[in-house]
Amino acid sequence: MNKNFLLKKIFQSIITIFLVLILNFFLFRVMPGNPLSMIVRNPNASPEAIEKIKHLMGMDQPMYVQLWLYFKQLFQGDLGLSFMFKQPVIHVIGERLFPTLLLVGVSTIAAIIVGVLLGIIAAARQGKKIDVTSLAFSLITYSMPTFWLGIMLVIFFSVTLNLFPTSGMVTAGMVFDTSFEKAVDVLMHLFLPVLTLSLVLIGQFVLIMRNSLIEVLTEDYITTAKAKGFSEKLIMKRHALPNAMLPMVTIIAINIGFMIAGAIQIETVFSWPGLGRLMYEALNNRDYPLLQGIFLIVSVCVVLANLIADIIYGYLDPRINNKA
Repeated sequence: MNKNFLLKKIFQSIITIFLVLILNFFLFRVMPGNPLSMIVRNPNASPEAIEKIKHLMGMDQPMYVQLWLYFKQLFQGDLGLSFMFKQPVIHVIGERLFPTLLLVGVSTIAAIIVGVLLGIIAAARQGKKIDVTSLAFSLITYSMPTFWLGIMLVIFFSVTLNLFPTSGMVTAGMVFDTSFEKAVDVLMHLFLPVLTLSLVLIGQFVLIMRNSLIEVLTEDYITTAKAKGFSEKLIMKRHALPNAMLPMVTIIAINIGFMIAGAIQIETVFSWPGLGRLMYEALNNRDYPLLQGIFLIVSVCVVLANLIADIIYGYLDPRINNKA
């Protein structure tokens, strides 16, 4: 790995995160609505009480002072106090982070495995029945609205067949005797959200992998390898797949970053207690500190995911290192 290439990408990521922090501060302060009305719910509150709350929240300070305090608290690991939950933002996000990571992680792993395999099979059997079938399946699932697909799966698996629960992460009021019983209950609740998100991602991954591999298989070096008598399996493994995976690395990295917040539709349909649902609640309640915290987490995830993708790019294609 070229050190200059790596340092350049890390520096660019740091600058991007710094710009995101500034945007993060101003973005939620220009939104319509008065967050103070969500804090002071008592219509009979005195002006003195309102001013005291504004002072505690730092809302009576000039904008540049608020920006300085924001950076100061941020580097101390303090993301502020949630207006809605009356708790530190870092604690509120921490409670909702694991459910989202579980949902996104399982869905992404399943989608990558199935999507890449189907894409390889479709490209290797181009024009055959399995290629047409996988292509049609991918186009249909990729074009489906996530919330609509989730509702249809609930109607079929939960309402009609009564196989899986419709909402939540665990059965409400259930007392589990062992950790295994709780894990099984979580998996039962996890099945439909994961299936919904995976189906949409699989369609996207199949299309990208198939088209990328078909394009690679037409390159001159593939023709040369065939002329030398190499087997199709060896050509696919050592020459075609590493180059065809370059676009997949990009799309996977982007999806992992954005899905942490992009799962809001699925988490809303299935009442899954994750960051997407939390963002929806914070937006409705004009909870600026909580929105800033979520936006920061999502932005950092996107930047880090793209940094990792660039590093993987450097290993898959050494030519990229030479351009640094």
